[in-house]
Amino acid sequence: MVKYEEHLDAVFTALAHPARRAMLTRLSRGEATVGELAEPFDMSLPAVTKHLKVLERAELISRSKNAQWRLCRLEEAPLKSASDWIEEQRKVWDARFDRLENYLHTLEKGRSDGKQ
Repeated sequence: MVKYEEHLDAVFTALAHPARRAMLTRLSRGEATVGELAEPFDMSLPAVTKHLKVLERAELISRSKNAQWRLCRLEEAPLKSASDWIEEQRKVWDARFDRLENYLHTLEKGRSDGKQ
């Protein structure tokens, strides 16, 4: 269980930065080199590499070497895990809000019954 929570923390930490989210969006269209990922950003290559390491630690990307190129690839499983966790939380909160709504309707009905 701790491993799952640590991994989920790493995924959400990686997703917290807009540059990393943009890199993942780019990778959703296919593999890219580090240079291609760095292109739209006004940051140094070492800064881009640091962002990629965060994504790699969260297992959101994998990197391979093809000749002199370092290719990055999106790994979808961690995103699915995060999405599943969010969906579980949504169901919990939907159920809580439904119970609250029912309770408020009960209170409202009690008040209107008492006025008659």
